[in-house]
Amino acid sequence: MSQAQFTADLLEELNVLCLFNLDTNQEGIKVHSNASPGAIAATARLHAKGLVTQADGGYMTALGREAAHHAQELLGLLAPVPLTT
Repeated sequence: MSQAQFTADLLEELNVLCLFNLDTNQEGIKVHSNASPGAIAATARLHAKGLVTQADGGYMTALGREAAHHAQELLGLLAPVPLTT
């Protein structure tokens, strides 16, 4: 049985989800036409999956908010912690 892996597309989607501010429901994002092609495509896929309200970003849906929360938590767990002396 093969193990699931993060594809390049999924990583782009996770990066977009990490752009959202989880402290408020009143703030969305707008992915402009001059953004990277990967970010533009990832945002469109998130919209197709029902996680954001517009193909170019918009606001998070309830499912999108949950996904963004998990993505940001995972990033926090995996990000290197700066060493202090």
